[in-house]
Parts: sequence; structure tokens; C-alpha cells
Amino acid sequence: MTTTRAGSLARRERLDLCDLALAVGPAAPTLCAGWTVLDLVVHLLVRERRPWAAATTSVPALRGVMERTSAELRREPFPVLVERLRTPPLPLRVDALDAVVNTAELFVHHEDVRRAQPSWTSRELSSADASALWRQLSFAGRALVRPAGVPVEIVSGSRRTTLRRGEDPVVVSGPVGEVTLFIFGRSAVERLDFSGPADRVEALRRAKLGW
Repeated sequence: MTTTRAGSLARRERLDLCDLALAVGPAAPTLCAGWTVLDLVVHLLVRERRPWAAATTSVPALRGVMERTSAELRREPFPVLVERLRTPPLPLRVDALDAVVNTAELFVHHEDVRRAQPSWTSRELSSADASALWRQLSFAGRALVRPAGVPVEIVSGSRRTTLRRGEDPVVVSGPVGEVTLFIFGRSAVERLDFSGPADRVEALRRAKLGW
């Protein structure tokens, strides 16, 4: 189902994610292993508002900074955290910048919450929204498929992009949203087809994709 909110896809995904977070509550599950909705909201707030803390996760000696920052946020009421996420920092209130930084991130995390609920149903993206998501996937996907170590192409209708060059690539075909979720490491996907050498398809499907 196509949303009727105004603004960029990133902006609409942000608002829909916030509405859903409040509806299902902080303890609801997500597709991020071990994460509740509260965990996901805290993650997004740290990423946007305290990026210096988020960056410390790649330095083992500094991971405590991230943990303390997250713990500080968790002490605040959940509705307050969600409303803070609803209104991004000033630079990201410009749709064009928010779209570059957050289109795929917010789409994937919105689906992380949606698809973890027992009553979730598929939704169809408009052509414009699919194009916006494909642009992000065509860029970010090159790094995301690297752990598989095999050539990869993605296809959705008339769209086709090479994420990792090489002969006899694995070709992942399907709706843009489903391809995006798979490349970002989610397994709860529908209507995807995989073609190419069987061993390479298996390597891609078993790889730890995503950030």
C-alpha cells in the first residue's frame, strides 16, 4: 500500500516508523536480532544526534562510550524518544539531505518493525519511491555485498545494477524493497529470485550482509 504523506520517502518512512513504534510499544520485537523497538529507536537517535558516539563501535577500547550514551537515552520516557526521532536535527530537516542520508536506513528499520509483528502485510512502493530507494541501494549495496565475496547484480523490472563485478555473477531479482532488505541483511523477504552458479548463490545467501 502506497503512503499518502507528503515529503521525501525518507521523511515519510521516519513518520510512519515513529507512529508504528508508539502503536506497538517499546518492548515489541524487531527483525534486528535481539533488538526491541526501544533498542532500534535508541540506535537511530544515537546515529543522528550523537554520531561521534556511534562511531566508537568500530574501536573496541571505546565501545563503552556508545553503551553509556545508549543507557542515558534509555532513561528517558519512550514517547519522548520517539518524538525526538520524529523531528530530526536541523540539517536533516532539508528533504534532499535527509533523502541522501536516511532513505534506505529508515526504510529498512521501518520494515524491521513492521515485519516482526504477526499481522504485517506486504506493501507496494510507488515508482518514484522505488527509484529513490534504488539509487541508494546502487551506491550502498557495493559495500554491503562484499562479505559474500562473489560477483552480484541486482535487477528489478527495467532496473539493473552491478554491485560487485566479475564473471558468472549471482543475479538477485525482485521488487526494489525486497532486494533492498536482502542486501541489508534481512531474511524476511518475499518474491526474490536468485540465479547464477549454485555455490555462489549459496555463498551470497549465507553471507552476513548489511552494516
